[in-house]
Amino acid sequence: MAGEPQADCLFCKIVAGEIPATIVRETETTVAFRDISPQAPTHVLVIPRVHYPDGATLAAAEPLVAADVLREAGEVAAQEKVDTTGYRIVFNTGPGAGQTVFHAHAHVLGGRDLQRLV
Repeated sequence: MAGEPQADCLFCKIVAGEIPATIVRETETTVAFRDISPQAPTHVLVIPRVHYPDGATLAAAEPLVAADVLREAGEVAAQEKVDTTGYRIVFNTGPGAGQTVFHAHAHVLGGRDLQRLV
């Protein structure tokens, strides 16, 4: 069921503490951790603790949690000190856009020139 942890979901397992991750922030509704294959010097994923397959589905079902993900992305940028130099928040949706884990998540990218596409 949407919103419930999925046994086969990597990010649900990270939320549950079953798989280790380098966590940089946690709130009641979100977890933020470093990407294992960073595309920029700062590359942190912000995920909701609830399971939805993508950002649009999350926003439709739980808009306050979606807002929490975005707010935490900004907090991560400030914590990582990329908020003044510029950063990008990216939601990939679907395999054609590069989504490989079907649990809503925002990529926070910074620490280098991001004027070209990632």
